Parts: sequence; C-alpha cells; structure tokens
Amino acid sequence: MTTKIISAAALAIAFIAGWKTSSWHHDSQRLVAERAAQQVADKALLRESQIADIVEQRLANLHANERVIDRGVIREIQKPVYQRLCLEPDAIRLLNHAAQYTGADPAKSAAPLP
Repeated sequence: MTTKIISAAALAIAFIAGWKTSSWHHDSQRLVAERAAQQVADKALLRESQIADIVEQRLANLHANERVIDRGVIREIQKPVYQRLCLEPDAIRLLNHAAQYTGADPAKSAAPLP
C-alpha cells in the first residue's frame, strides 16, 4: 500500500512538475514574441522619426527661402475690338485719371496718350 501511495505521490509530483515546466516554456515563448514585437516597433519608430527630422529640416529651409511680396495684381486685358479704334476724349480723360490715381505720370510715360 505504501508503494501505491509513493508511486501516486511521485506521479502527482511529476505531473505538477511537467505542468509547471510547460507553463514556463509558454511564458518564455510569449516573452520572446513580445520582445521581437517591441524591437520591430522601436525600429519603425526610429525610422519614422528620422524621416520626420529630414522633412522638418527641408520645410525649415523652404520657409527660410520664402518671400512674399504683395504688390497687388495688375491685369491688362486687350479686346480685339478696341485695338484699331481711336478713343473718345472722355475715355482718354478717364485713362489719364486712372494713371494719376495709380501713381504713374502720363506725361513721363514712354508713349503718351493723344
């Protein structure tokens, strides 16, 4: 009877030891997988931060070279119907007034109006 108790106890100890060893093995595999995933995430974060640094430097250089000169937009539209016709005196007066308003002197222009 004592041998049966001893063998049952040995069998229980072996089962518990196997269970514990299996648990340690699964924990070890899980730890290896977590460390590998963390290494991949760290490498990706490092690579992305390097790319972000490069982009930031290029944007800083672009911003330093940027100049905004706001002088307004001047458009001249020539319609074909007005190219070969003489202007009326009222139209010339309006053009001279517009030239004086913008700061241009029609008397000093290369081609004075008739």
